[in-house]
Formats: sequence, C-alpha cells, structure tokens
Amino acid sequence: MRPSSTAVAVDRVRVSTFVVPTDGPESDGTLEWDKTTVVLVETSGGGLTGIGWTYADRAAATLVHERLIGAVEGQDATGIAAIEARMATSVRNDGRPGVASTAMAAVDASLWDLKAKLFGVPLVTLLGARRASVPIYGSGGFTSYSDERLREQLGSWVSDGIRMVKMKVGRDPERDLNRVEVAREAIGEASLFVDANGAYARNQALEFAHAFRTLGVVWFEEPVSSDDLDGLRLLRDRAPGGMDVAAGEYGYDPHYFRRMLQAQAVDVLQADASRCGVSGFLGVDALCEAFDVPLSAHCVPALHAHLGCAARRLVHVEYFHDHARIEHLLFDGAPTPRSGALSPDRSRPGLGVDLKRADAARFAA
Repeated sequence: MRPSSTAVAVDRVRVSTFVVPTDGPESDGTLEWDKTTVVLVETSGGGLTGIGWTYADRAAATLVHERLIGAVEGQDATGIAAIEARMATSVRNDGRPGVASTAMAAVDASLWDLKAKLFGVPLVTLLGARRASVPIYGSGGFTSYSDERLREQLGSWVSDGIRMVKMKVGRDPERDLNRVEVAREAIGEASLFVDANGAYARNQALEFAHAFRTLGVVWFEEPVSSDDLDGLRLLRDRAPGGMDVAAGEYGYDPHYFRRMLQAQAVDVLQADASRCGVSGFLGVDALCEAFDVPLSAHCVPALHAHLGCAARRLVHVEYFHDHARIEHLLFDGAPTPRSGALSPDRSRPGLGVDLKRADAARFAA
C-alpha cells in the first residue's frame, strides 16, 4: 500500500510490558540481573500497525501512556520528525535522557515500522540500503559464568561462523586475565572483545589494556565510566596499538554523542536505537560521518539489522545473548545469523517482525 498525498493519521497507540527471565544468573562489571523488561509499542494508522520496543524499566510504559499517546494520536504517521518534536516537548519536565528517551524510542521505532508498511517496503529500503547484510559480534561471556560456560558460549558462536565475540570483565579483576585466557583458547584466531562496563579506575584500566592486548584483545569497551570522557581519552591515547576503545551505549540525545566525539574519547562510537530511537540513530550516524569515526550498534539485533544496512559508518552490530533470545521468543521473523552476519528480510514490509501474542502472553506484566 502506498499512501496518497493525504496524510495518514495515527488512530491508535498501544503499549505492553513483558518481563522475560534470563536463562541463568547474569552479571557484568557493575550490575547483576535475572530478568529483562521489554516495553513494546504498537502504532496503528491506515489499516496497518507498526511495532517498536525498548529494553527499559516499565516506567517507560507509564510515560507512553501519560505523555506520548496524546502527542502521537491524530498526527500524520509519515511525519515522524514532527511527531518527534511533539514527544520531546511532552516530556520536557520529566527529563529527556533516560526513561523518557527509551519511551520515545519505542514509539519512534513503531512509527518507522508503520511508515515502511504504509509504503509497502522493508524499513531498510525506506532508509536506503547501503549493504545487503551487517557483520555481527556474539556478545555475552557474563562474569557470572563458569569457565566451562564461558568456553562453550564463545566457542559455539565461532563454530557457527561468527568471527568476533565479546565477554564481560571487571567484577572480579584478579580473575579477569585467566578468564580472557580461557576465552582465547576457546575461540582460536577469532577477534576477542572485552567490556568492563565502567568497572575499572583509569590506571587499572590502562594496566589491563596492555595485559589484554598480549592475549589478542582488539576491543576494550567502557574501560572506565562512559561519563569520564577525560579517562576514555586517556585510555584511547595510551592503549596499545591494535586495540579500539569504545563507548556510547548510554547515549539518549545528540548532545551526548557530540560531546563524546568532540572529546575524541573513543575509537568507535556505540549507539542503541532502543535508547536514542531510530531517528536518533540516523543522526548519530551523520555525526560519525562528520567526525570520521566508525559506528557500532549496541544490542537489539532485530532492529539494528535494518539500520545497520542503511548506516554509512557502521562496522558491526552487537548480537547480544539476552536480546537475541528474547526477540526469538517474542517475535516471528527475528533474524538469525548466517556466516557471521544479519540480513533484513526484504520479503516482508517494515521491520519484518510480528509479535507472537500467544507466546508473549506468558511474559506479560
């Protein structure tokens, strides 16, 4: 279906919350968890419905109900920029970064899905495809894992054709080198990434950077807090050759990403469309183009498969264990890696995924 010159009004916005238990205890350098909350938004117009989601607290659903529905319903479904401006105004007194941005991101994704469906094309086609598939890296290796579980998870990804894998470090620093050695043995010559989630102090992180590099680590994510731009710049300047320093997953608005780039704090900038929105992710890509910095998509593989194929500066998408598992539990059409890459399903309009309502019902909150 292709809309005429007449605007297609958003006639309904629905929001649902699902809580999905993890398949075992999980932790990283600074946090522990045993479940993941999904806030899903369905936006209808022109006889079609688009879906979008975020991984955030259920408070995001409350904000959709109390602030965003009124800013969206009745508006032109194809005029996403105008709706974005209305949503931003509606949450002004609630604080834009954080939960409010995740709520906006879920609505924004649902609008892009709906717009692509109204035009009868996959989202990647609407955005303008630059590539047919996006490289991924397998991401998990939680600090709660035994050495055996760490070895099995990372090794299985490599056996399946994924040539880049990431593990968590920083919770128990005296064990980190041994765990990285276990990972290296399991994955052979594949590329190894580590993510400290800001757990280390500056000098400690620098010492680990050199030790990790001797084990072939090529990516050090959030070696210090992502709020410590001077510390990230220090690590970027002094880390050994062949190791990229990365951060940016906690970016919610353009100002955050611009400050990080202006500080020359990272070799690779990360962005997450479930936090900054599809619209925001496209803006981050433009910033990366302007600053000549590569972009990596953080988590949410079913969403980033489309965005990654359209982004100019993208180098890879994080195939995060939790989100990949959840998206296959909740959505029909969630993408499956092949030869270390994700390809959007171009036979289906929009994001190409549909909520499996019966399966999702048991996780409803």
